[in-house]
Amino acid sequence: MADLVPIRRALISVTNKADIAAFARALTNMGVEIISTGGTATALREAGIKTIDVADVTGFPEMMDGRIKTLHPGIHGGLLARRDITSHTEAMATHNITPIDLVCIPMSHRPRPLSRLTSAGPPCCARPPRTTSSLQP
Repeated sequence: MADLVPIRRALISVTNKADIAAFARALTNMGVEIISTGGTATALREAGIKTIDVADVTGFPEMMDGRIKTLHPGIHGGLLARRDITSHTEAMATHNITPIDLVCIPMSHRPRPLSRLTSAGPPCCARPPRTTSSLQP
């Protein structure tokens, strides 16, 4: 899998904080920088894990009861930019966007009605695609 890049920066935002400190500690022990939101950042700091607030990346505070946290080019650009496309890397450099290599967020194992979208399922970790070859089956 030569198209994979090292994990240097991770975004962690979970509702269920059980075991998240151990996971984040393992990442930081491998040199990974952690970005996190509100309560997750607090939990990680309380566990002695250095964490960058999403608000420090975006320049905006969490708002609307925490519903608006990561909806910002500084986060989504870091997640979605393709490093094998020059225009993407140029845009990241122009707008001071740092790549995010791993995401740990709650994912539901089953569809939920819209009225329950704020409840969280089990955490899921994923690496955003980085190259054309990683997008092919």
